Amino acid sequence: MPPETSNDKPTLRANRTTELPIHSEIPESEVSQIVDLKKAQKVHANEPPEKKASSARGKSQMGEASSKDPNSNDTRMSSLPEFVSERNELFNELKRKRDAEVLSKDHPVIQVVLDLGFDKNGLPRPEMPVAAKAWESTPGSFLKHVDKEISSDVVVAKVDGKELWDLDRPLERDCRVSYIPFSSPEGRNVFWHSSAHVLGEAAECYYGCLLSHGPPVEQGFFYDMAIEGGQVVKESDWSPLESKASKFFKEKQTFDRLHVSIPDLKKMFGYSKYKMYYIENLLPSEGSTVYRCGSLVDLCLGPHIQNTSKIKAFQIMKNSSCYFRGDKNDDSLQRIYGVAFPDKKQMTEHKQFLEEAAKRDHRRIGVEQELFFFNDVSPGSTFLLPHGTRIFNALQKLLRSEYRNRGYSEVQSPNMYDSDLWKKSGHWQHYSEDMFVLDVEKKKWALKPMNCPGHCIMFGHRERSYRELPLRMADFGVLHRNEASGALNGMTRVRKFQQDDTHIFCTQDQITEEIEGLFDFLKCIYGLFGFPFRLKLSTRPEKFLGHIETWDIAEGKLKDALNSFTASGGGQWELNEGDGAFYGPKIDITISDALRRDWQCATIQLDFQLPQNFELEYMTAEVGAKAKTAATDEATTDGSTARPKVLGPGRARPVMVHRAIVGSFERFMAILTEHFAGKWPFWISPRQILVIPVMAGVNDYVEEVQRLFKAQKMYVDIDLSGNTMPKKIRTGQLQQYNFIFVVGAQEKESRSVNIRNRDDPETQAKGELVPLEEAIGKLKALKKERRLINAI
Repeated sequence: MPPETSNDKPTLRANRTTELPIHSEIPESEVSQIVDLKKAQKVHANEPPEKKASSARGKSQMGEASSKDPNSNDTRMSSLPEFVSERNELFNELKRKRDAEVLSKDHPVIQVVLDLGFDKNGLPRPEMPVAAKAWESTPGSFLKHVDKEISSDVVVAKVDGKELWDLDRPLERDCRVSYIPFSSPEGRNVFWHSSAHVLGEAAECYYGCLLSHGPPVEQGFFYDMAIEGGQVVKESDWSPLESKASKFFKEKQTFDRLHVSIPDLKKMFGYSKYKMYYIENLLPSEGSTVYRCGSLVDLCLGPHIQNTSKIKAFQIMKNSSCYFRGDKNDDSLQRIYGVAFPDKKQMTEHKQFLEEAAKRDHRRIGVEQELFFFNDVSPGSTFLLPHGTRIFNALQKLLRSEYRNRGYSEVQSPNMYDSDLWKKSGHWQHYSEDMFVLDVEKKKWALKPMNCPGHCIMFGHRERSYRELPLRMADFGVLHRNEASGALNGMTRVRKFQQDDTHIFCTQDQITEEIEGLFDFLKCIYGLFGFPFRLKLSTRPEKFLGHIETWDIAEGKLKDALNSFTASGGGQWELNEGDGAFYGPKIDITISDALRRDWQCATIQLDFQLPQNFELEYMTAEVGAKAKTAATDEATTDGSTARPKVLGPGRARPVMVHRAIVGSFERFMAILTEHFAGKWPFWISPRQILVIPVMAGVNDYVEEVQRLFKAQKMYVDIDLSGNTMPKKIRTGQLQQYNFIFVVGAQEKESRSVNIRNRDDPETQAKGELVPLEEAIGKLKALKKERRLINAI
């Protein structure tokens, strides 16, 4: 089986190749969130050869419930395993107790306001106050007051703009309630998560298996499981599993939520080594929630849809193997991928989307156009061929030209640093397992996975003045991250890469202006490729470093910049409360490609912590002013204070802005390949012009045309082979040359070229006859202006 990752997009049944992952670049110094991210990734990262997997107790109970011949491949269960009955009985007992507790509570009147979002014209709908009681009224009960236009697409609720909430879960306090539709990313995730539970229920009924976990992913969901005797899922199992799921949909099974203590969770899931691992290693001491759906009771944070009847279309897409916890030394599990929708039309559209996505797969186009390849001598490292390097260089040239115009200074920093640097920055404590570590002269060193610590060293290597700020350092240096082998996926997730990494050192007063400048930079770059983009502001998390007042000021400045961007026609921005990095608020930028897929490439992050760690400072204009303390010298998350480091008179700490626009060049090239389906705009195209002679007698003119256009720094090839002219033209069309020049005696005599435009069907039979000098001038302009449309 090929490697899988949780971000894989499932393909159609006819094509089992892994689709592309949507992979957000890990913010380079967001070390507080890296541990949780890696735990989540490693649970479902690697794919193994087949290997036996089950716990002793679970294996025994699976065997008791199975009526099949042990030598048979038939894995259908005649009845549910004993562990299912025991688990569900305990759930029912605990649920009765909890329901009685809720019933005995006071049910005071609470103030609830429905926020119904925006109408089709983008105008806010009026807020709707509703009568409600605590521990009784549910968000779903209010839908009868809401227009069907809104309520028909609702998947889940959101309370106070922060917490996703089951539609049938009673509210507990005064709050604002909004509704999340399937059409939103959050709504799709909830819908697909619920669909994964139905798949888990079907698998448990069909195989009597031990379930591991089943999350939503970019294009659907999956569930991992261990089947008795190390059996594997077969394609012939898909239809019976789908039939069972269809039965569950008709039963309108509800999703019932229950909070359970750790001791009771261990009783409930003691049969499964996999669930026990999550309980003992990943859950807080106060316990967690479980959800019941039909015969399935599963460890889950939720939320979920109201009932299974909401699922109208369901299909298994593929199956594979995976290692539990992403560890090749651990159990081999079976993984089943599926996708589901609230109506059948969306399923049809999804299949069409997958077919088109398969045609655009950058891995296929990369081979066809000889752009790049991979080799096992260096997994996760791209071998860029000459034509791929042309694209890479064009992207760097674009950014360098903008850097000159926007006041950036390009720098180069070392590839390898002493571990002391990473300890000082904080990365070693949280990120070292994702670094390539080396022993050199009895010391630990590491290849850099990000540039920020090195840039701090460069800022602090000499005295700095406020007159130098903002100081914008740009670095195209090579980075290495020790990604799990099973997570590697084409050019979208690699181990060696380069990015348009920049760090801006500025004063607090300069933040708004710098952010506004970055928004203009985004519009410039993304506009060249036809990418619309969305902005999301992530604010102070529960655990943070620094003063609340400093955070409030920084968030206020980001909001000012965002509002200014909106006022200038840049579109609405979203608020993502509590999801900022521990060291500062951030803005995530998501682009949409030609298939309306979302990709996060750009990020803008304010950082107060690294300047503190490296004791960066500059001379202010207030010479002799009283001493200041750094804004991040005190930690306030638990009420305690760290001893502040006093800055001398006329000294201040800079604010550090981390920013990338295209992010990883390798990944951005993959996105562009699929966005354009290999039909590159002229200015970035690795194959711009192909010149074909009608007869051998004009070969000298063909070579002259090539020389003239090459002199203008264009990529020009000629075909003087013995193939027929139609075959030469067809070959050029398949290789996606922007323009094909067909020249014969007439063209040679008149010193002109017959131009066939790749994107203009009317020119394919016989192109337009254009004087040679005029053609050179028009194509020079097309390249210089970096126009998206392939026309002269």
